[in-house]
Amino acid sequence: MLCPSVAVGLRQPSGSSQVNEVAFSPDESHCATCSDDGSVRVWCVASMELLIQFQVLNQSCLCLAWSPLSCRRLEEQYVAAGYSDGALRIFSIPRTAVELKMYPHAAALTALAFSADGQTIVSGDKDGLVAVSHPCTGMTFRVLSDHRGAPICTLQSTRKECGDFGAEGTDLWLATSGDQRVSVWASDWLRDHCELVDWLSFPAPGLTGAPGCLPPSLAAFCPWDPALLVCAGLGVHPEVVFYNLHQKQVVEKIPLPFFAVSMSLSPGAHLMAIGFSERVVRLLDRASGAVQDFAGHDDSVQLCRFAPSAQLLFTAAYSEILVWEVTGH
Repeated sequence: MLCPSVAVGLRQPSGSSQVNEVAFSPDESHCATCSDDGSVRVWCVASMELLIQFQVLNQSCLCLAWSPLSCRRLEEQYVAAGYSDGALRIFSIPRTAVELKMYPHAAALTALAFSADGQTIVSGDKDGLVAVSHPCTGMTFRVLSDHRGAPICTLQSTRKECGDFGAEGTDLWLATSGDQRVSVWASDWLRDHCELVDWLSFPAPGLTGAPGCLPPSLAAFCPWDPALLVCAGLGVHPEVVFYNLHQKQVVEKIPLPFFAVSMSLSPGAHLMAIGFSERVVRLLDRASGAVQDFAGHDDSVQLCRFAPSAQLLFTAAYSEILVWEVTGH
C-alpha cells in the first residue's frame, strides 16, 4: 500500500515555518506549498526541486488552491493563496507574478477552493464567513454566513449534476467549521444560484485540555462513491464516518486510535490517509480493511494530500514535508 523506503522530503529552506497546504497542478508536474512565513513555493514533483517562491512579508499564508485545467490552457496556470490579513492573491505560474489581489474577507482566510470550471473561488475565514468571488475580476458577489462563529476548516468543490440530490446546480461543494458542522451546497454560479443540500451537526468530542483545542472538522466527497461524504475529527469518538447523501444517514463508521487532524482520500484506489497529532500517518484501505501506520514525522501530521495520480502521498508535520510512493494498487 505505502512504501516508506522511498519516502523523500521537499527540501525546505533552513528555518522554515509551518506548512499549511499543498496543491498540485492538473498534470501533477508541479506542486505548490504555503507556509506561516507568508511564502508560496512551487516545486517540480519529479526532481523535488524548488522552482519559484512568492513572498509576502508580515503575513501568514494559510490556504492554497491550484486552478483546474478545465478553466485555462495548461500554460496559463494560476495558484490562489489566502492570507492572515484577509487578502486573496492570484499568482500566475508562467509569468511568476501576482495577477490579482483582493480582500473578500476582513478576517484571516482559512480555506480555499476553485469551482470545477475554475471561474469562481470559494473562500472561508476564521470567523466562519464563506465568500464567493470571480478570480478574473476580483469581485465578490456572494457571502454566506451559515457557519458564522467558528473558523472554516475545509472547502471542497466538485463538478456534479445535483438533480439526484433534489437540487439544481452544476457544482456540489461543502464547507466544514470548527464547531463540528458540515454543510453541502448545490450551485450554478453563472446563474447566481446556490442552495443548501444537507447540513450535518456533530457533538463535540469530550477532550481535556485548553479551550479551542478541538481537532479540525474534516470532510471530503468520496472519489469512489459519489453518494458518500467522508468525515473525520467530528463527533464524540475518534472515527471516520461515511454519510450517504441520498439516504441522509451515516452508513459506516471506522474507529481510529486518535482524533484525526488531517485526511486525504485517494482519487484512485479505495485508500484514505489520516494524520494524527501523535506523529503517525495511517493508510486505510476501505475495500479490504487493511491498515498501515507509519511514524516518519517528528511532529503532529497536520497535512495529508494524495497527488492526482494517486501514486504519491504528501504529508507535512510543521515545516517537514515527506513524499511517499503508494504501491500495490
